[in-house]
Amino acid sequence: MAKQKINKTNVARLLDKAGVAYELIPYEVDENDLSAVHVAAQLGEDIERVFKTIVLHGAQTGHFVCVLPGEHEVDLKQAARVSGNKKCEVLPLKELLPVTGYIRGGCSPIGMKKHFPTYIHETARAFDSIYISAGVRGLQVKLAPDDLLREAGASYALLFDA
Repeated sequence: MAKQKINKTNVARLLDKAGVAYELIPYEVDENDLSAVHVAAQLGEDIERVFKTIVLHGAQTGHFVCVLPGEHEVDLKQAARVSGNKKCEVLPLKELLPVTGYIRGGCSPIGMKKHFPTYIHETARAFDSIYISAGVRGLQVKLAPDDLLREAGASYALLFDA
């Protein structure tokens, strides 16, 4: 059986340019369930290794990005504190595409229209590789957390209480 050709996304091109080792992994999209929990089930992976990207807006600093394990919710108070804000809120869905260039279910911390301060939940350090969106629905990137940290210009942070 022939292997399915996977079209490279902008995320993959940026990782190639940076010389980062990664793997593109397709999965079956369910338009009614775009959750990371669904993605993890499709990949047959531990949900703690499948990270989702949440874009927030801070009262003082403007937009910033949190990358956290799929079944957790970002703690807005902790995210505000980590990002230097008094308070923050999740970016309204209608603003996601204009602000980042990505749609819900395909938002990656790499390759947004503009670079925003990015925070990766510190549990990522426990794994040799994690999964993030490749920038489109139906495709994940498997890479080392420290490579993601470097390519996203991010830092590790506590984004929720474990």
